Amino acid sequence: MSVYKKSNEEIVGTEQMHNKSEPTTSASARNGAIDTNNFEFNIKVNDLKDLIQLKGPEATERIRLKFGDAENLAQNLHTDILNGLNDKPEQLKKRVRVYGKNEIPPKPPKTIFQLAFEALQDTTLVMLMICSVISISLSFYHPSDEKEIVDEEFRSVEKKDLGNLEWVEGAAIMIAVVVVVFVTAFNDWRKEKQFRGLQDQIESDNLASVIRNGQMIQINVKEIVVGDICCIKYGDLIPADGLVVNSSDLKIDESSLTGETDLIKKNSHENAILLSGTHVMEGSGQFLVLAVGLNSQTGIIMTLLGATSEEKDHDSEQPVKKKKNSKKYDKISPEQDKPLPEEIKEKKKKSVKKHRSVLQIKLGKLALQIGYIGMLSAFCTFIILVIRMSIEEFIIKGRQWSNIYIKYIIAYLIQGITVIVVAVPEGLPLAVTLALAFAVRKMTKDNNLVRHLDACETMGNATTICSDKTGTLTTNRMTAVECWIADKHYKKIPKELSPKLFELISESISVNTNYTSRIEQTKVENELPKQIGNKTECALLGLVNELGGNFEMVRKEFPNDQFVKVYTFNSARKMMSTIVRNKSNPNSFRLYSKGASEMVLSKCGWYLDSDGRPVKLDEEKISNLIHTVVEPMAVNGLRTLCVAYREFSSLDEANQNEPNAKLFDTEPNWDDEDLVINDLTCLCLVGIEDPVRPEVPDAIRKCQTSGVVVRMITGDNINTATSIAMKCGIVKPGDDFLILESKDFNRRIRDEHGEVKQHLLDKVWPKLRVLARSSPTDKHILVNGIVESKNSVNREVVAVTGDGTNDGPALKRADVGFAMGIQGTDVAKEASDIILTDDNFSSIVKAMMWGRNVYDAIAKFLQFQLTANFSAGIFSVVCAATIQAVPLKAVQMLWVNLVMDTLASLALATEPPTEDLLKRKPYGRNKSIISYTMLKNMLGHAVYQLIVLFFLVYKIEDWMQVESVIRYNDLNKLREPSVHFTIIFNAFVLMTLFNEINARKIHNERNVFSGIQRNMIFLLIWIFCFIGQILIVNFGGIIFAVERLELDQWMWCMALGFGSLIWGQVITTIPTSAVKKFAAIFKGKKPEEIPLMDLEEEIDQDQDAIEKSKLLWMRGAHRLSNQMKVVEVFQAKLNEVIDASDLGGSVISLKDRVRELSEMNS
Repeated sequence: MSVYKKSNEEIVGTEQMHNKSEPTTSASARNGAIDTNNFEFNIKVNDLKDLIQLKGPEATERIRLKFGDAENLAQNLHTDILNGLNDKPEQLKKRVRVYGKNEIPPKPPKTIFQLAFEALQDTTLVMLMICSVISISLSFYHPSDEKEIVDEEFRSVEKKDLGNLEWVEGAAIMIAVVVVVFVTAFNDWRKEKQFRGLQDQIESDNLASVIRNGQMIQINVKEIVVGDICCIKYGDLIPADGLVVNSSDLKIDESSLTGETDLIKKNSHENAILLSGTHVMEGSGQFLVLAVGLNSQTGIIMTLLGATSEEKDHDSEQPVKKKKNSKKYDKISPEQDKPLPEEIKEKKKKSVKKHRSVLQIKLGKLALQIGYIGMLSAFCTFIILVIRMSIEEFIIKGRQWSNIYIKYIIAYLIQGITVIVVAVPEGLPLAVTLALAFAVRKMTKDNNLVRHLDACETMGNATTICSDKTGTLTTNRMTAVECWIADKHYKKIPKELSPKLFELISESISVNTNYTSRIEQTKVENELPKQIGNKTECALLGLVNELGGNFEMVRKEFPNDQFVKVYTFNSARKMMSTIVRNKSNPNSFRLYSKGASEMVLSKCGWYLDSDGRPVKLDEEKISNLIHTVVEPMAVNGLRTLCVAYREFSSLDEANQNEPNAKLFDTEPNWDDEDLVINDLTCLCLVGIEDPVRPEVPDAIRKCQTSGVVVRMITGDNINTATSIAMKCGIVKPGDDFLILESKDFNRRIRDEHGEVKQHLLDKVWPKLRVLARSSPTDKHILVNGIVESKNSVNREVVAVTGDGTNDGPALKRADVGFAMGIQGTDVAKEASDIILTDDNFSSIVKAMMWGRNVYDAIAKFLQFQLTANFSAGIFSVVCAATIQAVPLKAVQMLWVNLVMDTLASLALATEPPTEDLLKRKPYGRNKSIISYTMLKNMLGHAVYQLIVLFFLVYKIEDWMQVESVIRYNDLNKLREPSVHFTIIFNAFVLMTLFNEINARKIHNERNVFSGIQRNMIFLLIWIFCFIGQILIVNFGGIIFAVERLELDQWMWCMALGFGSLIWGQVITTIPTSAVKKFAAIFKGKKPEEIPLMDLEEEIDQDQDAIEKSKLLWMRGAHRLSNQMKVVEVFQAKLNEVIDASDLGGSVISLKDRVRELSEMNS
């Protein structure tokens, strides 16, 4: 894993490296001619580690005492501060061999067997394994005197019984467990492999700027070696530990390592040590790389956390031992309460259990409850069978005890366990696993890399999405669209300018931008040029190209090592300035500035007209520009920048045609910023925008239709944020919403002591749609407040997007955190649950759709399986009590379980999502997975199946010309294959198969075949099960305890099975509200106390909506009629008023009449 991640935060300006003073080096070094054939490194790895651990002046003093200065340290490392390394492969390889590679080897992935062992911890699987072992063990128990025959009715047992087949049931359960475990393990293994593949892909595009052979080049961060001269700028993540050799206003955020929130100023003479993993917040600089990879501070901490594979130390050749080095590395940070490795391991163990979703917890509880009910049913079945046998054999028939009865007791116990097998939903874990595996695989194709499986289903319940603006809602491709030049506002970029204006604008933009920001033409036809570096600067460079200039040619004329002074961009300046020598007059200087319009304009005293002549710019003109140019641009969502310059000419070369030039007799003091950056000449105002992604408005509309509120959290100004929100559809005219800036937001949610209060936050967030000028702290406060809020009945489920390191807390706090795969930092990705590989908001909508599909797929399977479990369980218990046998044999139940568990879970879990999933409100956080509609369907179909099964058991002779085996009251006859029980088995399987089609719909839809053609897996599995049933009945024989059926018997079974579809239409007709009322009575509550469950009764709601619409229409018509009467009375009275002489009395009577009518209507 790379220790460096390039920051792509948008800034108004950035800075260049500049080498105002060059250190003295040898001639050979200046030319990069370092001898690489025979050199040895005199500095050991541990010496560099000890140096890096020192702080501030201590490190400088150590270098002075041991090496003399930084230049001598560089020479000991066979490098040069000015020209860097010689990039000969032999030298680079030796550096890697001695000092290590700038890469932290990832922790070895778990093997599939380790993942399988973790999957075995599931409670349901443990219970199934216990049942399997008991079933197999009991099936092989044979009493010693089994062959004793105590009665004539038992004599046929030895002849008819071809062997004990009950062990197959237990073996089948064990096979099902193995399938579940390895499917789960394989899914986890593939997910980890995908994530590592994405990491490798992202890191391969991760570049750093270094100086080699006297040239600045960009290399992959993994190729950085000790001795490199690395160039850094605002927004970068430090790629390795090192020593500052050149800096310009360099300030570092070391809070990720030390916890110190204040920015640390770095320079070459006071505080020179840079630590990997820290951020450049201001300025720029160059540093000498001293430690990379595992030897860097990030590598040491990752090793302590056990997040990397152990490698050998390059000096001692001994494995890195965490306990031994823990005290030594405590010097890294002032935090004294750092957890010990043992505590870290304990936390890691806890974190493994952390990612168990709400849905999986619900399903686990449901499976346990079903298991308990199944065990109770099994116990009742066993007790009833034993008691009935004891009464008949020992009391009624008066027989003596014999060991042969042990066989029957064991048979009864196996029948009891069969009831458990029927009741326990062994297909449930497989259904969850398959649904998640299917969704995760498909989501990867939809640019969603799921890191935590629970996030997949949680996203389906999301009620709020807090999204970034740049790169997520917009294209992250800044473009100049408007400009003000020579006192003229251009709505489109002009094609022609005066030569002087063109030259000054081209030079100002080209020179006063980071040289790593550039625009590259692509080789693909009709593809837009690629923007590299800061997007804002790329927009300005694009303006130069549109004007007909070439920024690369200008940069060649002004190498950055010849810059006189650079005033880097920071939050205080809000602008950037660069001073260079005038190319036409080396004794003169020119300052170029760019930045926020208000800030730069406040320092301007001139502007150029169309001929390039300077014109005075007074405060009135500046105010007029702000009101007529800057503000309209901002209202239209444009970010406004001002580009300006200033001439510095010597007195003896003064030009009267340049009254805006600053004259000097001695070179100005460039450190006096207020004096230097003043009385500027405005060249142009530029309006740039980051266009909204074309697919985003439709995606947000889908979110709003599906009941999900989208909120935009951005650091941009409120005008730009509002404009983008309007274009995206986040806010609409006429809606009741709030758009706040950070200051106003904090003022509203904090009390007089400055503390955030939940009750105050609850007044703000429901209407808040845009939070502008926000900080990462604001984002975390808002996300935490929405998650903790109890305003809504079902509680909010929050999804958040983020790309920066500071977004980590908010991503962690959210229910689902989305990190940007392209622009996101390592910290953001580690804190996230899902990574958007295309940084596109529309991919979030796809994730939401897949999440809802997973939830629905599992709900469909539950509706199907619990119906079969309920009917089969009750049928088994009642038959055991009444006929002393269970018509569904153990081997038959193996096939039934295969149909209604394993294969059904695969068929229903692979239902593809549809757009209809986005047309309903999200499920609540606390809502039961079994809805009232599902309950209605399960009870209705279970009743149908039980009626058919009991009718076939007791009244088959009256229905079909089939001999009933229960009238003989013969235990052996009941155990033998028979047409009677085969019809029962066949009818039950076919009813279950056709009910599987019904189970595809869980929201009261009538058309159960809708979309079935798109799920080929479902069709193939259904056909496979149907053909398998035909083969089993016709050729199963004694193995499956069946007899071959005649055609008319098959037709009866098919009719009963198809009847499930017809019965399903009858159940759909029953209003869900009736089930609610019944449930309310059963629970002892009043029906009106039951909260409305919007999702379970979509069809009912549509009908209710129609009735309400009719009622509203009638009310409206009635009111309209009354209003017309009022108008008629008003007109009549108005005529009376005109005709009457007493106007006042008429008006009074008119008012009274209108009031009277109004009271009557109300």
